[in-house]
Amino acid sequence: MIEHRVGRAVLGALGIAAFIALVELAGRLGLAPAGWPYVSSVLATAAELPLEPQFRADVLATLAACASGLVIAVAVAVPAGLLLGTVPFVERSVRPLVEFLRPIPSVSLIPIAMFLWTESQDAKTALVVYTCTWPVLINTLYGLTDVDPLAKDTLRSFGFGPVAVALRVSLPSAAPFIATGVRIAVSVTLIVAVSAELLAPGGGGIGAFLSLAGSANRLDRMLAAPLWAGLIGLAANLLFTAAERRVFRWHRERTGDAS
Repeated sequence: MIEHRVGRAVLGALGIAAFIALVELAGRLGLAPAGWPYVSSVLATAAELPLEPQFRADVLATLAACASGLVIAVAVAVPAGLLLGTVPFVERSVRPLVEFLRPIPSVSLIPIAMFLWTESQDAKTALVVYTCTWPVLINTLYGLTDVDPLAKDTLRSFGFGPVAVALRVSLPSAAPFIATGVRIAVSVTLIVAVSAELLAPGGGGIGAFLSLAGSANRLDRMLAAPLWAGLIGLAANLLFTAAERRVFRWHRERTGDAS
């Protein structure tokens, strides 16, 4: 298994290296648009950005909104999912509203968020909360359908009430699905936060850095900053995936997923 993962990582690294080499070659041959920087120049700029205090501050501003929004979303979505998943009347009453709100693109709500929250950081956090709530909520509901009914009936037979059954059986059983929802939410937090910063750069962040680089016509910095955003998103996804595999190994073994 370890050899398989190492092989996949090596092939992935070779694919990225080949892509970079092809794009660099295209630029050297004059196939890129006029004024477009070489990939080597963009990579050099990306290597220098962490040395700039302002860029580090912008990255921290974006990550702060992402982290706080994700925590709030989990704190809201998991109890809401438990309530909807254990009380059929509430689920039937609220599910149409959930299905109506869930497909609304978060980016389309940026002007509304900016109107409701005057502080850019608060608006970003609110948008992240809205975006992250849905995958966590839906995965919580899905996880509750996988709960062993015999285990719930056993606790009820010993006199445990609905809340105790939900906390002792339903929540632990649904935890792997909730973790998957959190991992999905993590992958979209940066998209929402940076999009909000592009429209309202006053509060700082990677999007604000991009706006400033665009106004200065620095294409190398405009390309280097998203590169760091992508690396941060990749690192976060890998971290959550590794933690999920380690914490919920029992679930993977039960479902036969050994990848």
